[in-house]
Amino acid sequence: MYAVVKTGGKQYKVARGSLFKVEKIPGPVGGTITLSEVLMVSDDGEVKLGQPTLSGAAVDCEIVEQARAKKIIVFKMKRRKSYRKKLGHRQSLTTLKVKDIKPG
Repeated sequence: MYAVVKTGGKQYKVARGSLFKVEKIPGPVGGTITLSEVLMVSDDGEVKLGQPTLSGAAVDCEIVEQARAKKIIVFKMKRRKSYRKKLGHRQSLTTLKVKDIKPG
């Protein structure tokens, strides 16, 4: 059984017991969260599609870790104009473990 959920503007294919990283969701480590924007659920070949989401479907997850990704460098430059700009960015991430998938 697997599901496709939407969070943080991205879509993730998840199965029971799987770990996945999403953009930061507030909450303590060890806490639970319910993702209600479920786009699709597949159970033993039976596929349910939402338009755009399935009503009543949910994915229960446990927060495993609150962390930050590696730093990326954003460098802008215009030649012969003495223009240089260097920025860094670290995205905050939440690691989730899927506990249960409830089909709608």
